[in-house]
Amino acid sequence: MNIKRIFNIRPHFTNKDEIILRDYLALERTRLANERTLLSYIRTALYLLVGGLALIQIEGFENVKWIGIVCFVASAWTFVLGFVRFFKLRDRMVDFYQNPKDKSTEHISH
Repeated sequence: MNIKRIFNIRPHFTNKDEIILRDYLALERTRLANERTLLSYIRTALYLLVGGLALIQIEGFENVKWIGIVCFVASAWTFVLGFVRFFKLRDRMVDFYQNPKDKSTEHISH
């Protein structure tokens, strides 16, 4: 598995056309989808964390505690990966739609 491929979203493109209403709406849909995806990463990380806690606290089954530790590590990894991908895609969207002639897209990135 290539670590660089996990964090890579798409090649860098530049927008040379004027941004029209359709583009603004597409940007907004993409931004909302990016936020939903971040929330899904956070939810998955929390489920892994809760599962890891449950496995560690089970009495009488000491041989499954290592699975709980693996869940903790997977939880942290998922949480960090979600935020990295969120900010990377957000920055790419701002770069793609930022046109030197049209500075009105600055409010969209926030």
